[in-house]
Amino acid sequence: MSSREAAVAAERYVADPALVGSLQRRTLAVVVAVQVLAGAAFGAGITVAALLTAQLTGNDSLSGLAATSFTLGSALAAFLIGQATQRWGRRDGLALGFAAGGAGSLVVVVAAALGSVSLLLAAMFVSGSGIATGLQARYAGTDLARPDRRGAAVSVAMVSTALGAVAGPNLADPMGALAGTLGLPPLSGPFLLTTVAFLAAAGVLLALMRPDPFLVARALEARGPGPATPPTSGGRAAPGAAVGATVMVLTQVTMVGIMTMTPVHMREMHHALGAVGLVISVHIGCMYLPSPLTGALVDRAGRIPVAIASGATLLGAGVVAAFAPDASLGLLTVALALLGLGWNLGLISGTAMVVDATPPARRPRTQGSIDVLVALGGAGGGAASGLVMAGLGYSGLTLAGGVVAVLLVPVVIWSRSRVASQA
Repeated sequence: MSSREAAVAAERYVADPALVGSLQRRTLAVVVAVQVLAGAAFGAGITVAALLTAQLTGNDSLSGLAATSFTLGSALAAFLIGQATQRWGRRDGLALGFAAGGAGSLVVVVAAALGSVSLLLAAMFVSGSGIATGLQARYAGTDLARPDRRGAAVSVAMVSTALGAVAGPNLADPMGALAGTLGLPPLSGPFLLTTVAFLAAAGVLLALMRPDPFLVARALEARGPGPATPPTSGGRAAPGAAVGATVMVLTQVTMVGIMTMTPVHMREMHHALGAVGLVISVHIGCMYLPSPLTGALVDRAGRIPVAIASGATLLGAGVVAAFAPDASLGLLTVALALLGLGWNLGLISGTAMVVDATPPARRPRTQGSIDVLVALGGAGGGAASGLVMAGLGYSGLTLAGGVVAVLLVPVVIWSRSRVASQA
């Protein structure tokens, strides 16, 4: 859909505002389908990425390079997707990102078969495009959402991801078996699923996201106030995009750092791959399944209280993981569940802050730039996680992650006092 076509479509929406609601519902339906596929791809790949890297390098302390490659790739992709969306719309921008992610995942399989570490890391870098696109897709549901429904709109995208993400890690064993029958390393098997899922997501977007919600929202904004107008938060002045970005970056650093090294820690403690898949699937489920409740809290209680709850929850995750006995699968599962929940609270509240603070005319570019910071934060967390664990052990890593997350609390408290002084 071109900008000219979107402008023509916008005339219809101005004449009949009920059509905006209809388009919003159709957009959310497409986002649901896309996020199920993206979630399956993310869950399958992230379960074995560190293990595959450790296997090829022969050094567990280098296994964090997998998350680093993914997140550096997603950082570049987030910027490019934001630029493409600003110019061509959500449909084309997101489809390009998912297609690149699928291509990169296929090359991961090739790299594993060849035993090439350099090709593996380069392929994971490209595959990170799919991860970035899955996160960027959450914004598609907010383009036409009412101000008091933006948290709920983000939550629809997030909970849909869980439908695929919970299944992805549990498919590690069967996909590994499939890879073995094809003469490929078993740990490369999940990336076969990642390839297919990312490419399918691109196809769904190209076929069904019509008309483009961002182009229509931008055209509507040019004709007067509407659902795209920057709102207040629950009737109060909204915090700025910088605060939302800070919340998302700190939660991402904590989540990626701890999640990346948990499979390595579990294998060192002689847990089976199936147990690793169970813990990661619970973690990913808690990253996404609580989203409807989180979205409602963000819309009703406000962005800032939910962000503070995120920091407290992530600290709890770090403490539980640090003091869990090495053989305790149950406590590790609880810790990773709290880790996922804390990330969910932070991402949805932070996303709502960013959307509140940016008008449609420049929203995708701003969103893409902020997601670059989020991805770089994740890259830093992933890169440091292996080294921190090598020096301080898993307990030291998880406690450090909890402390990093708590840093967001003074930021949002300062923001709340600043907003109150301006009211």
